[in-house]
Amino acid sequence: MVIKILGTGCRNCVRLQKNVEAAVKDLGIEAEVVKETDMEKIVEYGIMSTPALVVDEQVVSAGKVLKPEEITQFIGQTNG
Repeated sequence: MVIKILGTGCRNCVRLQKNVEAAVKDLGIEAEVVKETDMEKIVEYGIMSTPALVVDEQVVSAGKVLKPEEITQFIGQTNG
């Protein structure tokens, strides 16, 4: 599983990354967490605001910092 945080590195992007890492740890799963800061690549996902969360190439959230509990729900949905 690959989880991407899309954003320029702002405070909210950092918070989202920490929440993603906490969610992955809580679930006890293996996941590659990637920070994507290249605006050209971010635009390719069609999002209009950051931070955004992408799980296995599916945009699941944009423009807000999800809590770890919310992230675990998205990971569970895409993980099967």
